[in-house]
Amino acid sequence: MKIAIVNSSSFGKIFPDHIKKLEKIGQVDRFEVDQNIDGKSLGQMLKGYQYIIASVTPFFDKEFFENVDDLRLISRHGIGYNNVDLTCAKEKGVIVSIVPSLVERDSVSENNITNLLALMRMTINSSKKVRDDKWEMRANFVGNSLYHKIVGVIGVGNTGSQVARTLREGFQCRVLGYDPYKDKLELEQFGVEKVDFETLLKKSDVICLCANLTKENYHMINKNTISKMKNGVYISNTARGALIDEKDMIEALKNKKVKALATDVMEVEPARYNHPYLQFDNVIITPHTSAYTKECLYAMGESCVNDVYNVHNKKLPKRCVQKESPFVE
Repeated sequence: MKIAIVNSSSFGKIFPDHIKKLEKIGQVDRFEVDQNIDGKSLGQMLKGYQYIIASVTPFFDKEFFENVDDLRLISRHGIGYNNVDLTCAKEKGVIVSIVPSLVERDSVSENNITNLLALMRMTINSSKKVRDDKWEMRANFVGNSLYHKIVGVIGVGNTGSQVARTLREGFQCRVLGYDPYKDKLELEQFGVEKVDFETLLKKSDVICLCANLTKENYHMINKNTISKMKNGVYISNTARGALIDEKDMIEALKNKKVKALATDVMEVEPARYNHPYLQFDNVIITPHTSAYTKECLYAMGESCVNDVYNVHNKKLPKRCVQKESPFVE
């Protein structure tokens, strides 16, 4: 058996035991490829591998599936699967599995609020002044409190519900939730008021993005929707970069419609030093590290290893998004 680890910056590096467990099944190889590699080249590179543990890139498209043989599993080292063509995977009988949402929930929700607090209290900029021996400039860093704010949570699933619960119970916030896939009762159990999208935009002092990326919500934060927000709104995104139209966000930062932005995700990753966001002192970018706690990464790694073992033993992984396959019983 052959197992490929593709574009993962953490799997097997923080916890080498995960590699050792996989080596009991077969040969383990690591691949770092351009995120925009074409499917044919990717397929030819991974031909002969039965199992793939994959990051958020590259894209496993139709051409990829046409150029692999004997592939049985793509196990996503994460909860998103936008980079896998599920229709083609089904046609080839390739199982596609993801990490159970609860594994990442606490770490990702924690980082959404951590980045938000750093924005509102200007933590990074004020700390930098101390390093520059400019303690006396502290009066320039009078921020805003998160307590008692009206917070809009977009996407009240596993991560969004935990963000909402923490903000309501920990910071006594009034939490508004927009999620077309959840009913009023589901949101109320987390202390969230279910509202429509426009109401959330108009009333929120703070907006937390926690939604999956779909065709319907691509660039949902854009010039039009930003214009409906309160002046001086704070935004924290730990979901997907493409929820935001970056061009429109840059304009909103320039005209101060958006007071500050924190994002752990970008539409194109990795972001580089010359990204336009970085011209603003009121923007925090973290390099897609919301899940990067030792507790979370260990559990994610265990999930991927278990997926491989299960398929190797002709059993379905715990959480599949494509589970029709001749390789399981």
